[in-house]
Amino acid sequence: MKVVFDELFHSVYSSDPASAKGRMESIIAALPTDTEYIAVEPATREQLELAHTTGHINNVKDDGVFDIASLAAGGAIQAARIGLDEPCFGLIRPPGHHASAESAWGFCYFNNMALSLLTLKSEFLIKTAFVLDIDLHYGDGTVNILRSFSWVKTYNPEKNNRAQYIDKVKAILSGINVDLIGISAGFDNHKDDWGGLLSTEDYFLIGRMVKETSIACGAGYFALLEGGYNHKVLGQNVTALINGMTV
Repeated sequence: MKVVFDELFHSVYSSDPASAKGRMESIIAALPTDTEYIAVEPATREQLELAHTTGHINNVKDDGVFDIASLAAGGAIQAARIGLDEPCFGLIRPPGHHASAESAWGFCYFNNMALSLLTLKSEFLIKTAFVLDIDLHYGDGTVNILRSFSWVKTYNPEKNNRAQYIDKVKAILSGINVDLIGISAGFDNHKDDWGGLLSTEDYFLIGRMVKETSIACGAGYFALLEGGYNHKVLGQNVTALINGMTV
């Protein structure tokens, strides 16, 4: 699979867990040796303004993280664009699903998923889209930005039972018919991470269900890294999702 990545994502740009040293390295070490890495181009100001206000963009600049945040946003756009033709994973950080139009929290600055879909929509590359957010935490920023657009739907599974969680994802995917599916791929709901719920095999199943759905409705599909903080299992979980998306 093609993986969108830049060496700058190794940099520790803040003190939060998403920026922790060794986090990206733990993922790369677990990826297949034949992984094709795609270089990243930062999002343009025009692209950022599709989802964010001028004031928010300026605030990110003032916080000193504009360069890395815009690089992540650009990587998300590239992953979505590749996803139109073949599955793709955006190995990017900072994450984005807690970034709203005018504000952000939860280790996020720009909303990578919203920006990727809004960019492709503005370029007339898609008419409809669906976001499956499997992060432990509700993707409020993605919902806040996209809720006013009828052409895109978002879904954040909220179940405390592992089997019910997977069944709910299966059920929601069975009812969609869109041009593009984006996975906000948070891995902090793993049994050995903050959420303590899902197994590594579950991430494979989710990836496979998205693949099957894409085949059924003729959609493209891609995933973007969000949360996931236990470096001992993070790479295995990312690889499991990627394998599900491709096998």
